[in-house]
Amino acid sequence: MTSRRGFLGTMAAAASATGIAGAAARADDSAGFKLGIASYSFREFQRRLAIQYAKKLDIAYINIKEFHLPLNSTPEEIRKARAEFEKAGLTILGGGNVSFQVNDEADIRHKFEYAKAAGMPVIVCAPTHETLPKMEKYVKEFDIKIAVHNHGPEDKHFPTPDSVLDAVKNMDPRCGLCMDIGHSARTGADLVASVRKAGARLLDMHVKDLKDTTNRDSQVPVGDGVLPIPGIFAELKKMNYQGGVMLEYEIEGDNPVPGMMKSFAYMRGVLAGLGFKG
Repeated sequence: MTSRRGFLGTMAAAASATGIAGAAARADDSAGFKLGIASYSFREFQRRLAIQYAKKLDIAYINIKEFHLPLNSTPEEIRKARAEFEKAGLTILGGGNVSFQVNDEADIRHKFEYAKAAGMPVIVCAPTHETLPKMEKYVKEFDIKIAVHNHGPEDKHFPTPDSVLDAVKNMDPRCGLCMDIGHSARTGADLVASVRKAGARLLDMHVKDLKDTTNRDSQVPVGDGVLPIPGIFAELKKMNYQGGVMLEYEIEGDNPVPGMMKSFAYMRGVLAGLGFKG
């Protein structure tokens, strides 16, 4: 497996040759990689600014957090918000993270109706062991996938990728995993092996980087930490992964764009190093 260090030179060369932004640098487009953002990264900003910043980052895909489209929105409000994202050239890959902690089928149905109206093909979600089985029938009714998000050692329900895979293994194929690589690393999981094991159950990914895999507060721009991004991307390529690879930037909340730009430059450089050409 090509080392992380070996990709750094490729990233720098690719960035200088093509520029960080612009169509020529969009290795993610031709790769079939759906690089995008979890809008939680822009949690300090209203929807209009979040959309402007997403365009500035030259990305085409977004997962919408309720900060930018509240769960209690009216149908008309949902239509308006969806139109704003789509007019900006953003493809809505999903929504979330959405909590399903309340063991109430009316609550579950409401959130699936919300996702359907918003054009979300995937709900990134945080269920419990009680609510998850009940969600399967709504997956079938609405034809919306659910990707259970693992939240690391603090999560009493689904801390690891394996804990999610164990829970969904006998469910509809549209029930799967959103693997958060930062939280996964903090549980001691082998990230590349976890991607491989998830296989077709891997429906979405949240990407970030850490300086210290035992410290959730050590997050840095992608490429500045120790997580094996090249190995993860190589494995995704090998398995022809078709889901979202969404940057979830949880630091520098009042000024996230510079660090996010740096993160995308690194990730696009990794893709170029894997042989993808923009």
